[in-house]
Amino acid sequence: MDQYEVQVNDEVLVWKRKILKRPKMVQRLTKQAQSKINEKIPDKAHEIVTEGIKNFVKMTLTGSEMTTRKNYGSDLTLEDRDKLLNEKLSVYRRTAVIEGAGTGAAGLLVGLADFPLLMTIKMKFLFEAATVYGYDIKKYEERIFILQVFQLAFSSLEVRKETLETIENWEERKAALLDLDWRGFQQEYRDALDFVKMLQLVPGIGAVVGALANYNLLDQLGETAKNCYRLRLLNEKT
Repeated sequence: MDQYEVQVNDEVLVWKRKILKRPKMVQRLTKQAQSKINEKIPDKAHEIVTEGIKNFVKMTLTGSEMTTRKNYGSDLTLEDRDKLLNEKLSVYRRTAVIEGAGTGAAGLLVGLADFPLLMTIKMKFLFEAATVYGYDIKKYEERIFILQVFQLAFSSLEVRKETLETIENWEERKAALLDLDWRGFQQEYRDALDFVKMLQLVPGIGAVVGALANYNLLDQLGETAKNCYRLRLLNEKT
């Protein structure tokens, strides 16, 4: 490892401790309440929501592939790639803020459109992140990895632990992940966003909440993506 990679390795270790930290009491109670609500929702409703998210994510993944630059060159150092990703994140974060403020200010009906719009921005960013770090987004396994990164960013502690282990041992585990648990995927994502995104629909504060929420969500996704790809690249060197 060069000096920068040693620094990155330390930063990744700090990040891993951070995401595996036990959630605060309020977060645990919120998760418990959401789980109880989910149990009361009929299976048919879960199936409809799951199928809708599955189809939307698949459509987004296809669209993102078509509009993403395919190669940034193999001669970039890890430091170059980190700097490039930070630049990309700045652009996507700004787009998400504008989108969140706009849909939040427009009221309930338009506010509901925030979910697919924000999902599109997030997926497009993750495709950019994959190419920045030198991975081929045309490969199906790379799209599954992108969804693992997404799930790590927006899920409960239990799922984060499992997902992080998968990412750390990607080459050994990827074959078993070709058929994603879509119901679990949509429930974890929805539970992670429910409270803050509901506030976005409240008249008078929706624009501010929407802008701030989307800024933080992109920041969270950016930190997760950067460290997942750093971790993967460092593992491939050992």
